[in-house]
Amino acid sequence: MLRVGLVAGLLVVALGGVVAVRHAGSAVPASAAAKAPSLTSSLPRWVAPGVRVSVSGFAGSERAVLLRLGRRRVAVTTSGALGRFRLSFAAPRPGRYAVTVVSDGLQSAVGRLVVRPVLLAAVGDVTTGEQVSGSVRSLGAAYPWTWAGRELRAADLATANLEGAVSARGSPVPDKQFHFRGPPELLRAARTAGLDVLTVANNHSGDFGSSALLDTIRLARAAGLAVVGGGANERAATRPVVETVGGLRVAFVGFSDVNPYGFNATIDTAGTAEADPAVVAATVRAARAHADVVVCWFHWGIELHADPTTRQRELAEVAAKAGAQVVLGAHPHVFGRVESRGAHGVVAWTLGNFVFPAQSPSTVRTGILELRLDRLGVRGWSVTHARIDGFRPELDR
Repeated sequence: MLRVGLVAGLLVVALGGVVAVRHAGSAVPASAAAKAPSLTSSLPRWVAPGVRVSVSGFAGSERAVLLRLGRRRVAVTTSGALGRFRLSFAAPRPGRYAVTVVSDGLQSAVGRLVVRPVLLAAVGDVTTGEQVSGSVRSLGAAYPWTWAGRELRAADLATANLEGAVSARGSPVPDKQFHFRGPPELLRAARTAGLDVLTVANNHSGDFGSSALLDTIRLARAAGLAVVGGGANERAATRPVVETVGGLRVAFVGFSDVNPYGFNATIDTAGTAEADPAVVAATVRAARAHADVVVCWFHWGIELHADPTTRQRELAEVAAKAGAQVVLGAHPHVFGRVESRGAHGVVAWTLGNFVFPAQSPSTVRTGILELRLDRLGVRGWSVTHARIDGFRPELDR
Protein backbone atom coordinates (compact mmCIF):
# COMPACT_ATOMS: atom_id res chain seq x y z
CA MET A 1 0.00 0.00 0.00
CA LEU A 2 1.45 3.39 -1.04
CA ARG A 3 0.83 6.48 1.02
CA VAL A 4 2.09 9.94 0.09
CA GLY A 5 2.00 13.11 2.21
CA LEU A 6 3.61 16.52 2.50
CA VAL A 7 5.23 17.34 5.86
CA ALA A 8 7.07 20.65 6.38
CA GLY A 9 7.70 20.95 2.67
CA LEU A 10 9.13 17.41 2.36
CA LEU A 11 7.56 14.56 0.46
CA VAL A 12 6.95 11.62 2.80
CA VAL A 13 6.36 8.24 1.15
CA ALA A 14 5.20 5.15 3.05
CA LEU A 15 5.34 1.84 1.21
CA GLY A 16 5.03 -1.54 2.88
CA GLY A 17 5.78 -0.12 6.35
CA VAL A 18 9.01 1.60 5.22
CA VAL A 19 9.07 5.36 5.70
CA ALA A 20 11.37 7.55 3.64
CA VAL A 21 11.91 11.30 3.50
CA ARG A 22 12.46 12.57 -0.02
CA HIS A 23 14.53 15.73 -0.28
CA ALA A 24 16.42 17.12 -3.27
CA GLY A 25 16.01 13.91 -5.16
CA SER A 26 17.34 11.56 -2.44
CA ALA A 27 15.69 9.11 -0.06
CA VAL A 28 17.02 8.78 3.58
CA PRO A 29 15.48 6.49 6.24
CA ALA A 30 13.75 8.60 8.91
CA SER A 31 15.47 6.56 11.64
CA ALA A 32 18.79 7.99 10.43
CA ALA A 33 17.76 11.62 10.80
CA ALA A 34 20.37 13.88 12.43
CA LYS A 35 20.33 14.04 16.22
CA ALA A 36 22.51 15.82 18.74
CA PRO A 37 24.76 13.50 20.76
CA SER A 38 23.53 12.53 24.22
CA LEU A 39 26.10 11.88 26.92
CA THR A 40 26.36 9.03 29.40
CA SER A 41 29.57 10.18 31.10
CA SER A 42 30.81 13.30 32.85
CA LEU A 43 34.22 14.91 33.09
CA PRO A 44 36.46 14.38 36.12
CA ARG A 45 36.86 17.34 38.45
CA TRP A 46 40.41 17.77 37.17
CA VAL A 47 43.20 15.75 35.59
CA ALA A 48 46.96 15.94 35.27
CA PRO A 49 48.57 16.67 31.87
CA GLY A 50 48.91 13.53 29.78
CA VAL A 51 46.20 11.58 31.61
CA ARG A 52 43.70 10.00 29.26
CA VAL A 53 40.10 11.23 29.46
CA SER A 54 37.09 9.42 27.99
CA VAL A 55 33.68 10.72 26.92
CA SER A 56 30.86 8.34 25.97
CA GLY A 57 27.24 8.56 24.87
CA PHE A 58 24.87 8.02 21.96
CA ALA A 59 24.50 9.68 18.55
CA GLY A 60 22.86 8.64 15.31
CA SER A 61 23.53 5.14 14.04
CA GLU A 62 26.97 4.71 12.46
CA ARG A 63 27.75 8.43 12.34
CA ALA A 64 31.00 10.30 12.63
CA VAL A 65 31.41 11.71 16.13
CA LEU A 66 34.17 14.10 17.07
CA LEU A 67 35.34 15.76 20.27
CA ARG A 68 36.70 19.28 20.59
CA LEU A 69 38.70 21.08 23.24
CA GLY A 70 37.84 24.68 22.49
CA ARG A 71 38.06 24.82 18.71
CA ARG A 72 40.61 22.02 18.39
CA ARG A 73 39.54 18.54 17.38
CA VAL A 74 41.26 15.97 19.61
CA ALA A 75 39.38 12.72 18.92
CA VAL A 76 37.06 11.20 16.32
CA THR A 77 35.18 7.92 16.07
CA THR A 78 32.17 6.30 14.41
CA SER A 79 29.14 5.41 16.48
CA GLY A 80 27.90 1.84 16.50
CA ALA A 81 24.72 0.44 14.98
CA LEU A 82 22.80 1.52 18.08
CA GLY A 83 24.52 4.90 18.16
CA ARG A 84 26.88 4.20 21.03
CA PHE A 85 30.25 6.00 20.97
CA ARG A 86 33.31 6.44 23.14
CA LEU A 87 36.02 9.06 22.59
CA SER A 88 39.39 9.17 24.36
CA PHE A 89 42.18 11.75 24.40
CA ALA A 90 45.23 12.77 26.41
CA ALA A 91 44.79 15.86 28.58
CA PRO A 92 46.84 18.78 27.19
CA ARG A 93 48.97 21.32 29.02
CA PRO A 94 47.52 23.00 32.14
CA GLY A 95 44.46 25.16 31.57
CA ARG A 96 40.65 25.17 31.41
CA TYR A 97 39.06 23.78 28.27
CA ALA A 98 35.47 23.76 26.96
CA VAL A 99 34.70 20.21 25.83
CA THR A 100 32.04 19.54 23.15
CA VAL A 101 30.94 16.50 21.16
CA VAL A 102 29.80 17.04 17.55
CA SER A 103 27.87 14.75 15.20
CA ASP A 104 25.77 15.52 12.11
CA GLY A 105 26.62 19.20 12.55
CA LEU A 106 24.95 19.23 15.97
CA GLN A 107 26.93 19.59 19.17
CA SER A 108 26.48 18.86 22.85
CA ALA A 109 28.45 20.53 25.61
CA VAL A 110 30.28 18.05 27.85
CA GLY A 111 31.58 20.62 30.32
CA ARG A 112 34.82 22.34 31.23
CA LEU A 113 37.97 20.28 31.72
CA VAL A 114 40.50 21.53 34.28
CA VAL A 115 44.07 20.35 33.65
CA ARG A 116 46.81 20.91 36.23
CA PRO A 117 49.84 19.05 37.61
CA VAL A 118 49.64 16.83 40.68
CA LEU A 119 51.36 18.57 43.61
CA LEU A 120 53.52 16.22 45.70
CA ALA A 121 55.02 17.56 48.95
CA ALA A 122 57.99 15.68 50.42
CA VAL A 123 59.57 16.22 53.85
CA GLY A 124 62.33 14.52 55.79
CA ASP A 125 62.52 12.85 59.18
CA VAL A 126 59.45 12.65 61.39
CA THR A 127 60.33 10.93 64.66
CA THR A 128 58.15 9.23 67.22
CA GLY A 129 60.82 9.58 69.91
CA GLU A 130 63.09 12.16 71.52
CA GLN A 131 61.06 14.88 73.25
CA VAL A 132 58.35 14.70 70.58
CA SER A 133 56.59 11.80 72.26
CA GLY A 134 56.56 13.38 75.69
CA SER A 135 55.58 16.86 74.52
CA VAL A 136 52.50 15.79 72.57
CA ARG A 137 51.02 14.27 75.71
CA SER A 138 50.87 17.71 77.31
CA LEU A 139 50.60 19.96 74.24
CA GLY A 140 48.49 17.76 71.96
CA ALA A 141 49.40 15.59 68.97
CA ALA A 142 48.76 18.45 66.52
CA TYR A 143 51.41 20.62 68.18
CA PRO A 144 54.35 19.57 65.92
CA TRP A 145 52.36 20.53 62.81
CA THR A 146 51.28 24.02 63.93
CA TRP A 147 53.01 25.83 61.07
CA ALA A 148 53.60 23.13 58.45
CA GLY A 149 50.22 21.42 58.38
CA ARG A 150 48.49 23.95 56.14
CA GLU A 151 51.22 23.67 53.50
CA LEU A 152 51.07 19.87 53.49
CA ARG A 153 47.29 19.77 53.32
CA ALA A 154 47.40 22.06 50.27
CA ALA A 155 49.29 19.36 48.35
CA ASP A 156 47.54 16.52 46.53
CA LEU A 157 49.97 14.02 48.07
CA ALA A 158 52.47 14.38 50.91
CA THR A 159 55.17 11.94 52.00
CA ALA A 160 57.72 11.69 54.82
CA ASN A 161 60.25 9.39 56.48
CA LEU A 162 58.88 7.99 59.76
CA GLU A 163 61.69 7.26 62.23
CA GLY A 164 60.70 5.15 65.19
CA ALA A 165 58.11 2.70 66.42
CA VAL A 166 54.50 3.22 67.41
CA SER A 167 53.84 0.28 69.68
CA ALA A 168 53.65 -0.78 73.32
CA ARG A 169 55.27 -4.11 72.46
CA GLY A 170 58.90 -5.13 72.17
CA SER A 171 62.11 -4.25 73.97
CA PRO A 172 64.94 -1.95 72.90
CA VAL A 173 67.23 -3.84 70.53
CA PRO A 174 70.84 -4.06 71.77
CA ASP A 175 73.88 -2.21 70.47
CA LYS A 176 72.03 0.99 69.54
CA GLN A 177 72.50 4.41 71.10
CA PHE A 178 69.03 5.77 70.35
CA HIS A 179 65.63 4.07 70.46
CA PHE A 180 62.53 5.98 69.28
CA ARG A 181 58.99 5.11 70.29
CA GLY A 182 55.73 7.07 70.55
CA PRO A 183 51.92 6.80 70.87
CA PRO A 184 49.36 6.23 68.07
CA GLU A 185 48.18 9.83 68.37
CA LEU A 186 51.33 10.86 66.50
CA LEU A 187 50.17 8.95 63.43
CA ARG A 188 46.64 10.30 63.55
CA ALA A 189 48.00 13.84 63.85
CA ALA A 190 50.37 13.29 60.93
CA ARG A 191 47.44 12.21 58.79
CA THR A 192 45.38 15.22 59.87
CA ALA A 193 48.36 17.44 59.06
CA GLY A 194 48.22 16.23 55.47
CA LEU A 195 50.65 13.32 55.18
CA ASP A 196 49.56 10.45 52.94
CA VAL A 197 52.51 8.09 52.48
CA LEU A 198 55.27 7.14 54.95
CA THR A 199 58.47 5.20 54.41
CA VAL A 200 59.65 3.09 57.34
CA ALA A 201 62.81 1.90 55.59
CA ASN A 202 65.33 3.35 58.03
CA ASN A 203 67.54 2.55 61.03
CA HIS A 204 64.92 3.31 63.71
CA SER A 205 61.75 1.49 62.60
CA GLY A 206 63.06 -1.71 64.19
CA ASP A 207 64.23 -0.11 67.44
CA PHE A 208 61.86 -2.32 69.47
CA GLY A 209 61.90 -5.41 67.30
CA SER A 210 59.79 -6.79 64.48
CA SER A 211 56.55 -6.96 66.48
CA ALA A 212 56.73 -3.22 67.14
CA LEU A 213 57.54 -2.56 63.48
CA LEU A 214 54.45 -4.48 62.39
CA ASP A 215 52.36 -2.61 64.97
CA THR A 216 53.64 0.67 63.54
CA ILE A 217 52.63 -0.31 60.01
CA ARG A 218 49.22 -1.53 61.15
CA LEU A 219 48.48 1.59 63.20
CA ALA A 220 49.66 3.88 60.43
CA ARG A 221 47.29 2.23 57.98
CA ALA A 222 44.49 2.41 60.53
CA ALA A 223 45.13 6.17 60.69
CA GLY A 224 44.74 6.42 56.91
CA LEU A 225 48.46 6.51 56.07
CA ALA A 226 49.98 4.30 53.39
CA VAL A 227 53.32 2.68 54.30
CA VAL A 228 56.25 1.48 52.18
CA GLY A 229 59.69 0.09 52.96
CA GLY A 230 58.75 -2.42 55.67
CA GLY A 231 56.58 -5.45 56.22
CA ALA A 232 56.13 -9.01 57.40
CA ASN A 233 58.72 -10.27 54.87
CA GLU A 234 60.89 -9.04 52.02
CA ARG A 235 58.06 -9.25 49.51
CA ALA A 236 55.80 -7.10 51.69
CA ALA A 237 58.61 -4.65 52.47
CA THR A 238 59.30 -4.01 48.77
CA ARG A 239 55.66 -3.86 47.71
CA PRO A 240 54.82 -0.45 46.20
CA VAL A 241 51.91 1.74 47.18
CA VAL A 242 50.10 3.33 44.24
CA GLU A 243 48.06 6.49 44.81
CA THR A 244 45.86 7.83 41.99
CA VAL A 245 45.28 11.59 42.01
CA GLY A 246 43.96 13.62 39.09
CA GLY A 247 44.00 10.39 37.09
CA LEU A 248 47.78 10.14 37.60
CA ARG A 249 49.09 6.92 39.16
CA VAL A 250 51.96 7.67 41.56
CA ALA A 251 53.85 4.70 43.03
CA PHE A 252 56.00 4.87 46.19
CA VAL A 253 58.74 2.47 47.27
CA GLY A 254 61.31 2.71 50.07
CA PHE A 255 64.75 1.22 50.87
CA SER A 256 67.31 1.57 53.64
CA ASP A 257 71.07 1.53 53.12
CA VAL A 258 71.66 2.06 56.87
CA ASN A 259 70.85 -1.31 58.37
CA PRO A 260 71.48 -2.31 61.98
CA TYR A 261 71.81 -6.04 62.50
CA GLY A 262 68.48 -7.83 62.18
CA PHE A 263 66.59 -4.90 60.66
CA ASN A 264 66.43 -6.23 57.09
CA ALA A 265 63.35 -8.15 56.01
CA THR A 266 64.01 -11.64 54.65
CA ILE A 267 61.94 -14.21 52.79
CA ASP A 268 60.21 -15.24 56.02
CA THR A 269 61.00 -12.57 58.65
CA ALA A 270 59.70 -9.05 59.18
CA GLY A 271 61.86 -6.00 58.67
CA THR A 272 62.71 -3.16 56.32
CA ALA A 273 63.64 -3.22 52.63
CA GLU A 274 67.39 -3.32 52.06
CA ALA A 275 68.87 -1.03 49.41
CA ASP A 276 70.39 -3.85 47.40
CA PRO A 277 70.87 -2.52 43.84
CA ALA A 278 69.35 -5.60 42.18
CA VAL A 279 66.30 -5.48 44.47
CA VAL A 280 65.94 -1.73 43.94
CA ALA A 281 65.99 -2.13 40.16
CA ALA A 282 63.49 -4.99 40.14
CA THR A 283 61.14 -3.24 42.56
CA VAL A 284 61.16 0.07 40.69
CA ARG A 285 60.60 -1.66 37.33
CA ALA A 286 57.63 -3.56 38.76
CA ALA A 287 56.18 -0.35 40.22
CA ARG A 288 56.69 1.52 36.96
CA ALA A 289 54.68 -1.13 35.11
CA HIS A 290 51.61 -0.13 37.15
CA ALA A 291 52.18 3.62 37.56
CA ASP A 292 52.89 6.78 35.60
CA VAL A 293 55.37 8.17 38.15
CA VAL A 294 57.58 6.30 40.65
CA VAL A 295 58.83 7.93 43.87
CA CYS A 296 61.75 6.06 45.43
CA TRP A 297 62.80 6.76 49.03
CA PHE A 298 66.31 5.95 50.26
CA HIS A 299 67.70 6.05 53.79
CA TRP A 300 71.37 6.58 53.01
CA GLY A 301 74.47 8.73 53.32
CA ILE A 302 76.45 10.02 56.29
CA GLU A 303 74.98 11.92 59.21
CA LEU A 304 75.53 15.70 59.03
CA HIS A 305 76.95 15.41 55.48
CA ALA A 306 74.75 17.04 52.86
CA ASP A 307 76.85 16.06 49.83
CA PRO A 308 76.07 12.65 48.32
CA THR A 309 78.56 9.80 48.53
CA THR A 310 79.54 7.56 45.63
CA ARG A 311 77.20 4.91 47.02
CA GLN A 312 74.27 7.34 47.03
CA ARG A 313 74.95 8.33 43.45
CA GLU A 314 75.10 4.68 42.40
CA LEU A 315 71.77 3.87 44.04
CA ALA A 316 70.12 6.95 42.55
CA GLU A 317 71.36 5.90 39.13
CA VAL A 318 69.97 2.38 39.58
CA ALA A 319 66.56 3.74 40.59
CA ALA A 320 66.44 6.28 37.76
CA LYS A 321 67.44 3.75 35.09
CA ALA A 322 64.73 1.38 36.36
CA GLY A 323 62.10 4.11 35.92
CA ALA A 324 61.97 6.24 39.07
CA GLN A 325 61.43 9.91 38.23
CA VAL A 326 61.63 11.08 41.86
CA VAL A 327 64.39 9.97 44.26
CA LEU A 328 64.12 11.19 47.87
CA GLY A 329 66.79 10.83 50.54
CA ALA A 330 66.90 10.85 54.34
CA HIS A 331 69.27 10.05 57.24
CA PRO A 332 71.95 12.81 57.24
CA HIS A 333 69.62 15.12 59.29
CA VAL A 334 70.67 18.14 57.20
CA PHE A 335 68.86 19.62 54.23
CA GLY A 336 70.86 19.09 51.04
CA ARG A 337 70.77 19.85 47.35
CA VAL A 338 67.83 19.10 45.08
CA GLU A 339 68.91 18.36 41.52
CA SER A 340 66.98 18.00 38.29
CA ARG A 341 67.80 14.83 36.43
CA GLY A 342 67.11 14.95 32.71
CA ALA A 343 63.90 16.53 31.49
CA HIS A 344 61.52 14.87 33.93
CA GLY A 345 63.45 13.66 37.00
CA VAL A 346 64.55 15.00 40.41
CA VAL A 347 66.92 13.77 43.12
CA ALA A 348 66.75 15.22 46.65
CA TRP A 349 69.87 13.87 48.34
CA THR A 350 68.72 14.60 51.88
CA LEU A 351 65.54 16.28 53.08
CA GLY A 352 66.92 16.71 56.59
CA ASN A 353 64.92 16.78 59.80
CA PHE A 354 61.30 17.90 59.84
CA VAL A 355 59.43 16.96 63.01
CA PHE A 356 62.67 16.19 64.79
CA PRO A 357 64.72 17.98 67.45
CA ALA A 358 67.49 20.15 65.99
CA GLN A 359 70.62 19.23 67.94
CA SER A 360 73.04 21.55 66.11
CA PRO A 361 72.93 24.66 63.90
CA SER A 362 73.31 22.59 60.74
CA THR A 363 70.19 20.55 61.53
CA VAL A 364 67.94 23.57 62.10
CA ARG A 365 67.44 24.29 58.39
CA THR A 366 64.79 22.21 56.65
CA GLY A 367 62.10 22.58 54.01
CA ILE A 368 59.23 21.15 51.99
CA LEU A 369 60.08 19.94 48.51
CA GLU A 370 57.08 20.58 46.24
CA LEU A 371 57.02 18.66 42.98
CA ARG A 372 54.61 19.21 40.09
CA LEU A 373 53.92 15.91 38.36
CA ASP A 374 52.37 14.87 35.06
CA ARG A 375 52.38 11.67 33.03
CA LEU A 376 55.97 12.21 31.91
CA GLY A 377 57.28 12.75 35.44
CA VAL A 378 58.39 16.00 37.09
CA ARG A 379 57.37 19.14 35.20
CA GLY A 380 58.72 21.51 37.88
CA TRP A 381 59.72 21.79 41.53
CA SER A 382 60.39 24.30 44.28
CA VAL A 383 61.40 24.34 47.95
CA THR A 384 59.57 26.10 50.75
CA HIS A 385 62.34 26.67 53.28
CA ALA A 386 61.81 26.32 57.00
CA ARG A 387 63.68 26.19 60.29
CA ILE A 388 63.07 23.95 63.26
CA ASP A 389 61.97 25.58 66.50
CA GLY A 390 62.53 22.90 69.14
CA PHE A 391 61.16 20.09 67.03
CA ARG A 392 58.51 22.03 65.07
CA PRO A 393 59.19 23.17 61.50
CA GLU A 394 58.38 26.86 60.98
CA LEU A 395 58.07 28.03 57.37
CA ASP A 396 60.14 30.98 56.16
CA ARG A 397 57.11 33.11 55.29
